[in-house]
Amino acid sequence: MRPLLAWMLTACAAFAAENTQRPNILFFIMDDWGNGHAGAYGCKWVKTPNFDRVAREGLLYTNAYTPTAKCAPSRSTLMTGRYPWQLGAAANHQCIFPPEYGIFPEALTAGGYFYASTGKVWGPGSMLDAQGRRRPYAGKVYDKAKAKPPATGMTNNDYATNFAAFLQDTRPDQPWFFWAGPIEPHREYEAGSGARLGGKKTTDIDRVPGYWPDNDTVRSDLLDYALEVEHADQHLGRMLAELERRGELDRTLVIVTSDNGMPFPRVKGHTYENANHLPLAIRWPRGIREPGRTVEAYVSFIDLAPTFLQAAGLEWSKTALAPSPGRSLFDTFANQPDLMKTRDHVLIGRERNDFGRPNDAGYPVRGIVKDGHLYLENAEPTRWPCGNPETGYLDTDASPTKSFILQARRDKGTDPHWDLCFGFRPARELYDLRSDPDCLRNLLAAPSVEVAFEGLRNQLWSELKASGDLRALGRGAEYEAYPSADVARRGFYEKYLRGEKLDAGWVVPSDWEKAPLK
Repeated sequence: MRPLLAWMLTACAAFAAENTQRPNILFFIMDDWGNGHAGAYGCKWVKTPNFDRVAREGLLYTNAYTPTAKCAPSRSTLMTGRYPWQLGAAANHQCIFPPEYGIFPEALTAGGYFYASTGKVWGPGSMLDAQGRRRPYAGKVYDKAKAKPPATGMTNNDYATNFAAFLQDTRPDQPWFFWAGPIEPHREYEAGSGARLGGKKTTDIDRVPGYWPDNDTVRSDLLDYALEVEHADQHLGRMLAELERRGELDRTLVIVTSDNGMPFPRVKGHTYENANHLPLAIRWPRGIREPGRTVEAYVSFIDLAPTFLQAAGLEWSKTALAPSPGRSLFDTFANQPDLMKTRDHVLIGRERNDFGRPNDAGYPVRGIVKDGHLYLENAEPTRWPCGNPETGYLDTDASPTKSFILQARRDKGTDPHWDLCFGFRPARELYDLRSDPDCLRNLLAAPSVEVAFEGLRNQLWSELKASGDLRALGRGAEYEAYPSADVARRGFYEKYLRGEKLDAGWVVPSDWEKAPLK
């Protein structure tokens, strides 16, 4: 046996022996918090001292990705450790979650953990068992404590006080898992709240992504978003303080992340870099070697459920969970360079997010991120990526930024930011994320580049086929045939054509085009 390998095996055995006690787990997941928006990543205009503490005293991940950048399918991946395209109807937003797929909360509960939550856990959609009963994906819910939020648009859930109430119900002899799911920074926002309440100025923002105009409307929108991130981070700080007060912080595995990118055009719900690339920090003094490290290896949300179960001392094969392509993050905890080097890529994609296309069609995409490049294939490039214009581009949440870009195209007849955010896209796209993190320059416009990156495409489809992706097996239409759980909005586009009164809920009247666009 080679000396290095022998040393690694000995070290891992010792590491495991030191950590036989099952930890408590605090999983803190914001809603729509975007890539890089934390002090630990060098961001100056979003203040996150408590996330920064977790990163400083644990691990900061710089290449963490969700396979799909929309709430329900992203959280379905968290629940199962599987890619969304391995979950049938759960590849979609507003899905009816297939009852045959096990979820990690059930496995933890069966394994002796006290599982509970506050705020948003899984959804929107319907998750019922085969007998039509609600599945316990949220565990025991703690939501009684309320507090007046600093701005309208934020919820009145006092997440930290509800966490403290949960801790009162725990027992020393039973490990626990608590899912803390702040709604923030999900829209809507109180306009001007970032400046009024956060003491922020539009000039604080060092850079506006190139796919939006750089003006006061967009910058003010970003400041309002920042205030909501900071509100959630303050609750994280109170939770850490409560654990510290009880002497439980160092016995607790703390994981902080988001479900998808920020709710702005070309980000949330899409497949570009800032849609799927997310913040992630993990603190666990008893389980992490050499805390304070930055982990550059690519990790995916499919890795989190296996991490939870390994921390809990549970064997995946002995649970009701389907096989997972994910890998526990314990190699990153143990600082095993050889294993981390094999984490060299992630797969991403999407199916049907929101309504607004004929026959409730989606906008299917598959992609791979590797070696600092993002490769995408759009299966239906003749469809509108954000939904049909005449039904309000429903695949993009309402915002001042969205409305400004839409109006700019109307006023001028054409607009480059509209093209990037709402226009048609080519069948294949390739971006160098190191020189072009905003994904503005499609390298496949040059035929010679396409040949050079054919290996990336082959790897993508080989892995998709091996994972059972119906798109790779020629059966992609099956994803779009699954009905939405939102019965009232099924057939949205056809109802529009019939002149029925429609309530999209997340668009404003000015988003709707008066006539179809070509």
